[in-house]
Amino acid sequence: MGGRIEHSNRQTIGVADAHRHRMLPQALAVGVGAGFIAVCFRLSLDGGEAYRQQFLAHVAGRHELGIVVLFGIALAAIAVAAGTVSLLAPETAGSGVPQLKADLAANRRLRWVRILFVKFFSTWLGNSAGLILGRGGPSVQMGAAIGQGLSQLGSGRSPRDSAILLAAGGGAGLAAAFNAPLSGLTFVLEELDRRCSTLEFFVAAVACLSADMVCRALLGQDATFQIPFTPAPALTQLSAFLPLGVCAGLFGALFNYLMLRGRSLADLRGWRRWLWWALLAGLVTFTAFRSPLLLGGGQALIDQLLNRDGFALQIVLAYWSIRFGLTVASANSGAAGGIFMPVLALGALLGWACSLLIGPLLDNPVDPRLFATVGMAAFFTGVVQAPLTAIVLIIELTGNYALILPLFVACFMALLIAGWLKTSPIYDALMKSAGGRR
Repeated sequence: MGGRIEHSNRQTIGVADAHRHRMLPQALAVGVGAGFIAVCFRLSLDGGEAYRQQFLAHVAGRHELGIVVLFGIALAAIAVAAGTVSLLAPETAGSGVPQLKADLAANRRLRWVRILFVKFFSTWLGNSAGLILGRGGPSVQMGAAIGQGLSQLGSGRSPRDSAILLAAGGGAGLAAAFNAPLSGLTFVLEELDRRCSTLEFFVAAVACLSADMVCRALLGQDATFQIPFTPAPALTQLSAFLPLGVCAGLFGALFNYLMLRGRSLADLRGWRRWLWWALLAGLVTFTAFRSPLLLGGGQALIDQLLNRDGFALQIVLAYWSIRFGLTVASANSGAAGGIFMPVLALGALLGWACSLLIGPLLDNPVDPRLFATVGMAAFFTGVVQAPLTAIVLIIELTGNYALILPLFVACFMALLIAGWLKTSPIYDALMKSAGGRR
């Protein structure tokens, strides 16, 4: 009897090993493809933001004419970005992560060629015009599209293998978007594919690592955020991060509520749609002339906050309020674009504000940059409710592993607050409310 069981176990292990070996080339190909697309996408977004800054500097001295020109360009860009999505690939609206989760749950095929083209173009155009759109979500969906394309090229592919390649491609896209392979892997296991078998883990790990190698080979080894090293706070100071987690959970719930309430704006038609686009273009134009740093994905804002002396409390609160409103509005413009980086930017501002409010109450004040860095992960947790992804992502983005304890304190407090408020994770909520369209 024991011999039969042992023989059966050896057969099972042999089949699993053969399956992993068969999937290895596809996992490598998905990672390389997703990494290359993510690198091209990132460079295009950086180029679009640089061109916008140059254009704003050029028209700054021509106030009235500059306002008219910038408003016209912003309105045209929003209309084209959103119209392209509506006409060619409605499934690319917004970040794309809710659609991918719905596709994986229903074992649906992606229109991968359309997704690649429309997602890339719409996000680039909207971001270049000044909308608050990030690269994370689009990179995830485009990576999954690469996985779908390679899956269709293979013969005899089972539905399970195809789903594994889709999820692995999504993780690889995130890994390449932020030079963060462990974050991509964690995102697959925590958000996209929660079965977490050895095969899913193996394929996702290979895809994420190969995508990250492509990214590092083409863009360099540096972490995404270059900030001065901040030592870990003393254990007696960890309680200071509890209020930050509470604020992140509360405002994360508000963000999710407004995102869901704003869904109807993206579905407007006729003159109402043009009125909404004109209002959004007006907000972008006003912000461009008042504080252009607040436009775009948000990395420039985070870099300035973390590498300089920061801002006064009034400025931080004003910046946070403007970015908060524009992020929700941009996400519901109908154009493609993610919320990863915009949420991180909001979290950094929230963390800095909390440091200015909490710092005077502490015997040994904590560096505000540490609060801002932890705030990114905490607010991400309050919105997405994927704390492990948030923690690993910030560690990889900063290259600072000394942050682990304050990250855990703030993120799991934010998760508890979100659970107490019965707030659904944003991607699950959008998937359920829109049938996976957003």
